[in-house]
Amino acid sequence: MNTTTEDRELAERIRQYMVSHHLTLATAESCTSGRIAATLTSVSGASDYFQGGMVVYQNALKTRFLGVSPELIAEHDVVSEAVVRQMAEGCLELYGTDYCICSTGYTGGGSERVASGTIWLAYGRKGDIHTHCLHLDASREDNTATAALTAVKLLAAIL
Repeated sequence: MNTTTEDRELAERIRQYMVSHHLTLATAESCTSGRIAATLTSVSGASDYFQGGMVVYQNALKTRFLGVSPELIAEHDVVSEAVVRQMAEGCLELYGTDYCICSTGYTGGGSERVASGTIWLAYGRKGDIHTHCLHLDASREDNTATAALTAVKLLAAIL
């Protein structure tokens, strides 16, 4: 993965804010496959606030590590606002961080209920989780890159 100047500038802005406010951050990613974490850690000093990240592609891991309810997945689809919100709550709990960013989506191919290119993002802190849905129609790689950059931008906007 190659980070762009925009990626690094956002990562640096987040790093500066987090460090100056003594805050921590973690990620739990499905469709972005660690690209959000890679963007955040593309700048020197990221270890001063970034606690870790997890790629949870399989539903069983979303359940085991993040506490996502299998019933919620069955009811709403794994690519849904309800699931990404539960992922965020679980990520904050698992890592004990102040903030998190999470993703779930279909970057290429969809399901019977959810179209290809649908990506849900969650970001924020305990009691203040924000969600955002993307509907993209580019290649799998471009959809992944767009989702990761959007997630980082969304977090930066609330700091």
